[in-house]
Amino acid sequence: MPRKRTTIATAFAATALAAGGAGGAVVALTHSGGTRTVTVARPQTLQVANVSTALSVADLAKKVTPSVVEIVSTSKGGASPFGQSQGDSQSEGTGWVYDAVGHIVTNEHVVDGASSVKVTFSDGSTATANVVGKDISTDLAVLKVNVASSKLHPLSVANSSDVAVGQQVVAIGNPFGLQDTVTSGIVSALDREIQAPNNVPIEGAIQTDAAINHGNSGGPLFDMSGNVIGVTSQIESDSGGSDGVGFAIPSNLVKTIVPQLISGGSVQHAFLGVSPQTVTGVGVKVVTVESGSAAAKAGLQAGDVITAIDGGSTSTSEALRAAIAQHKPGDSITLSIRRNGATKTLKATLGTTTTS
Repeated sequence: MPRKRTTIATAFAATALAAGGAGGAVVALTHSGGTRTVTVARPQTLQVANVSTALSVADLAKKVTPSVVEIVSTSKGGASPFGQSQGDSQSEGTGWVYDAVGHIVTNEHVVDGASSVKVTFSDGSTATANVVGKDISTDLAVLKVNVASSKLHPLSVANSSDVAVGQQVVAIGNPFGLQDTVTSGIVSALDREIQAPNNVPIEGAIQTDAAINHGNSGGPLFDMSGNVIGVTSQIESDSGGSDGVGFAIPSNLVKTIVPQLISGGSVQHAFLGVSPQTVTGVGVKVVTVESGSAAAKAGLQAGDVITAIDGGSTSTSEALRAAIAQHKPGDSITLSIRRNGATKTLKATLGTTTTS
């Protein structure tokens, strides 16, 4: 399969705020160039979505748009080799109100390197935002604004495990600075693997054909009840524009990461300590086990094949990493494995890796 290009869906204003400023390419991470590759996991079986409480797109947009904000982050320019200022630069993205005290969720790459951040609400009012915490390994960040409570309309975060291929979804964001843009489509696939800005895999991403462009980054992907099921983050495109292949970080990962960012500004990721390899039709082969890790303490050995975690089938490396990512350090998990033709059950207490 040829390698395709995946880009982070942040818009670049490419506007110098001082003499000598330089713009950035629109098909790369904020403040950097290059491309991203994406590896797709096994397609999911089509399921029937629960539409009993579904709204029309128009009614949904009216309900949730006041909770979606535009984000403009400014980064200070450095000195050129000749001692002249290169000017400040701006990038644009999207965020959404997480709680009633002013926390706003967005992508880490939207505010990466920002010296100041401004948030604009759907009524046109603006506020300065502080960056509470960022996690580059999941591309999530939390901001905080001090505004009247009447401006804060927290969104409900759904269980992304209930999302079904084929169900209708809506994305709201600020592509190319066009505030409160509403697009709709379906969930095209589940359990995709995308790359965080530090090239760490993000598992369980939701693929959608709802139009996502530069500036949508950090915005909410909704089910038809107005619940957040994901954070729109990347597009796969040869042109740099929307080709109908967009990706959202699943809401269950938001539930795991955002509270940690709010409470401490850094994130502890659950860690098993194996190098996995997918064996089609068999399970996940353990290639190596890190000494002293949770896997080693549980008795996992190189050559073991993991077939399930906590009773849930685990048939690919991506599925294994996604299952671990849903847990917190210290959680106990049950591993079903095959070793030398025999089936065994092992208990592991997950370890910790920290990012900030």
